[in-house]
Amino acid sequence: MRLPVPPATVWADLERLETHAEWMAEAERIGFNGPRTRGVGTVMTVPTKVGPFRIDDVMEVVTWRREREIGIRHVGLVSGTGRFTLAPDGSGTRVTWTEELTFPPRLGGPVGERLAAVVLRRIWRRNLDRFGRRFSAAPTRRTEPDR
Repeated sequence: MRLPVPPATVWADLERLETHAEWMAEAERIGFNGPRTRGVGTVMTVPTKVGPFRIDDVMEVVTWRREREIGIRHVGLVSGTGRFTLAPDGSGTRVTWTEELTFPPRLGGPVGERLAAVVLRRIWRRNLDRFGRRFSAAPTRRTEPDR
């Protein structure tokens, strides 16, 4: 997605991890597991609901590059990685969100992952649109999140 504001403006919002539940539909709230709320080493538990499924998504921030990238590692029932990247794009910012998740057998394993991918991509696309509306009436260009 391209936003019509510079990376510093996008970063000022994105780095406020406690506000991500405002634009992530599946996240009920963000709870920090310790005093850190920013930077590498921050650990969060995010009660997450997708349809009838609920989990506590435990995430640790593993990459924090100011105005460029936030990377997380999912360490709960669902494991994997996620990353937001920001890149200058003319006078605006290109925002990319990628996720690679692994489901345990009790959530269907690889079959569950494939089925969930369809639903999760749709949710993440809407989340990116919601995030983009924080900066303008609508993003000027959309890129689907990768999985």
